[in-house]
Amino acid sequence: MKLSATILFAILYFSFETTSYAQIRQSDQQTVQQQTGKSADDAMAAPLAESRKLIMSGQAKAAIEKLSGLPNQSDIRVIHLLGVAHYQIADYAQAIGLLTQVWDNLPTNSPERKEAIELLGTSHYLIGHVADSLPFLEQAKAWATGNMELSFITGVAYIDGKQPAMARESFARLFKAAPESGSASLVTALMMMRFKADALAEAELKLALEKEPKLAGANFWLGQLTLRHGQYGEAIVLLEKELAVNPSNGMAYYLIGDAYTKQSKWDEALPPLRKAIWLEPYFTESYVLLGKTYLNKKNFALAETMLKRAIQFDRNNKQAHFLLGQLYEQTGRALEAKQEFAVAEGLPGENK
Repeated sequence: MKLSATILFAILYFSFETTSYAQIRQSDQQTVQQQTGKSADDAMAAPLAESRKLIMSGQAKAAIEKLSGLPNQSDIRVIHLLGVAHYQIADYAQAIGLLTQVWDNLPTNSPERKEAIELLGTSHYLIGHVADSLPFLEQAKAWATGNMELSFITGVAYIDGKQPAMARESFARLFKAAPESGSASLVTALMMMRFKADALAEAELKLALEKEPKLAGANFWLGQLTLRHGQYGEAIVLLEKELAVNPSNGMAYYLIGDAYTKQSKWDEALPPLRKAIWLEPYFTESYVLLGKTYLNKKNFALAETMLKRAIQFDRNNKQAHFLLGQLYEQTGRALEAKQEFAVAEGLPGENK
């Protein structure tokens, strides 16, 4: 399971939201006295403080260069800061190697120890060591209750480790839901779907409905998941159950229409697709499917209107251009068909 670049960027800096530079600077002095017996103003204090400032200002490579030039490379403060700096440049394996040496020797409850534990948990996860990440992430939960990124990555790690109950607890905390509520199961299922854990998501959605049979959204997402697996009839039943709870869900109508078009049931597809457009008038894909439906029913005028409206909303919609090309081809407009097929060919994705 790989995180997107956006999510990864958010995770990389989460530790600094909970551990301020001022806290660490004060704790550096305590570490000197407790762990090395040196005075607080020893010769290492100034370069260490400068290195921390470099890290905090996004200059981790400069910090590594400064720290690597210090005389006492066995000083736990040097090793700790080197680990933090390597984490900042996404060198997670090196960060793990350095922080593993010192985290347990840092003062209990100190900002540095907490920082090291958080970064070890995240680093292990980001290089695929899910089992190794969880003990650190679990420790961090004790103090980082308000850290959204920590709750997020802990929940994702539990999904990866196939521990749905623990994932639910993490996401319930993140989204402020009661851990045993249907809402907690629903949001956990959405995260499971986001990370392609469909079997876990299906079980979690069914659990949500057991807890709260009329929970808005549960049948919708279960229907979408079922549709993804090609179970069109079952998907329609689930989506209609969602509409019984929330008849204003335009996306549910769209997905019902999608399920019918996938079965080439063009007459059945028309009513839900029309409703989808009335409820979500700026959602391009409803116009595309409605255009496809009219095209298959040989209603070329309405098909052209729908497909052109789709392109009006999204000029780069590959399927809309391709279908419009087919329409022009079927109505004897060869030059226009060629132009639309050329546009479709130049856009990413597959023709459907």
